[in-house]
Amino acid sequence: MGATAGNIANDELQSVGDAFRGAATDAADQAAEHAATVRRTVVKGGAQVVRGASRIVYSSSYVLSYAVVYAAVFAAHSLPKENPVMHGFRDGGRAAKKALKPEV
Repeated sequence: MGATAGNIANDELQSVGDAFRGAATDAADQAAEHAATVRRTVVKGGAQVVRGASRIVYSSSYVLSYAVVYAAVFAAHSLPKENPVMHGFRDGGRAAKKALKPEV
């Protein structure tokens, strides 16, 4: 019935070994979960950067084209209707439309 000192020491060492194995397994699991979380965050962040850059390019292009067209229309409307410049614009516009129409 008596427990020997050797058996008690072995049991205690076994308990310590089990605790270390459990801690190591938990640490490995947590490291894997953390790596997966970091991977998802990087992928999501990369997509947001691309989306933001696309938005900036689109907005810049929109503002530039609007400014150019608005300035051209404003300049065309500010010129008198009956002068050689306006006649040239009208004739050039007609010629461009005619060139774009497919011949039947």
